[in-house]
Amino acid sequence: MTTSTSPILRLAPSILSADFARLGEEVRAIQAAGADLVHFDVMDNHYVPNLTIGPLVCEAIRPHVTIPIDVHLMVEPVDALIPLFAKAGASIITFHPEASKHVDRTLQLIKEHGCKAGLVLNPATSVEWLDHVMDRLDMILLMSVNPGFGGQKFIPSTLGKLRTVRQRIEAHQARGGQPIWLQVDGGVKIDNIQEIVAAGADTCVAGSAVFSAPDADGGYHTVMNALRRAAHPGQ
Repeated sequence: MTTSTSPILRLAPSILSADFARLGEEVRAIQAAGADLVHFDVMDNHYVPNLTIGPLVCEAIRPHVTIPIDVHLMVEPVDALIPLFAKAGASIITFHPEASKHVDRTLQLIKEHGCKAGLVLNPATSVEWLDHVMDRLDMILLMSVNPGFGGQKFIPSTLGKLRTVRQRIEAHQARGGQPIWLQVDGGVKIDNIQEIVAAGADTCVAGSAVFSAPDADGGYHTVMNALRRAAHPGQ
């Protein structure tokens, strides 16, 4: 069981901040630097005010990495896209409950297509959405910015929400429930990752923090190592 004091930390660089002209090279570079996941942001200019990438891009990068592709659907409606991303190579699919008419059914659909499933809670979205679906979740993603754009500042109230959700996960597991990852996305930097992990996150999405700090050879070893050291100083 992952707790807030565990040294386990998964880093998931968000390719929203990558060089889109070199996506194959970029995802290979983050894997080589020790990334645990590729975070893949899907925006539809409807649920959020931006338009990004779809299943064809997911399919294109899948042969370049062996680590899981973590697809975050910021779209409405969600159900029609789930089979497409599963076929394109997604490993994990998360979505926002407000964007689904039937949250339980959408979670089932993700599982039926062979992917791990998760819910995403925006800064003002209540944690009560989790109450009746904990047994279906592999991951809970807390947005620490309002979704739609990269490079935003971390919203400090997310720390309290992380602690609350961590307590719910631990209570669920104490009752015999399955492990659930707790991911945070938005404004994660070297100078705040320690308090984010201390509050309960075990999986951190980092976009501009990673891709704006390339090594001289185009890799990302320095910044990825710095994030890990900052998350668990003294270990």
